[in-house]
Amino acid sequence: MATPPAETDNLIAEVRALRAEIETFNNHRFVRVQNKPWRLFFNRFLMGLAMGFGTVFGATVLVSVVIYSLQGIDWLPIIGDWASEIATQMKGEMGQNAQP
Repeated sequence: MATPPAETDNLIAEVRALRAEIETFNNHRFVRVQNKPWRLFFNRFLMGLAMGFGTVFGATVLVSVVIYSLQGIDWLPIIGDWASEIATQMKGEMGQNAQP
């Protein structure tokens, strides 16, 4: 059973379009970077540094906000005593670490 010429022409046009898209994709900057191992390693290294810095910075800010907010709830019966004890210990440790 032979394929009609119209379908063959459509298939040829589709294959040409696919080849053009693949060529465009292969010329894209992201693909060119991924194909070079040292550049990929360097980009991943920088990404790891940024993620580590962001994690540490975010945790520092979060802990500071939590400690600051714990200092203000000392009027609650159980949680207030616990919070003021934590704040006192944190201030004591910060004072000990500051002195050589």
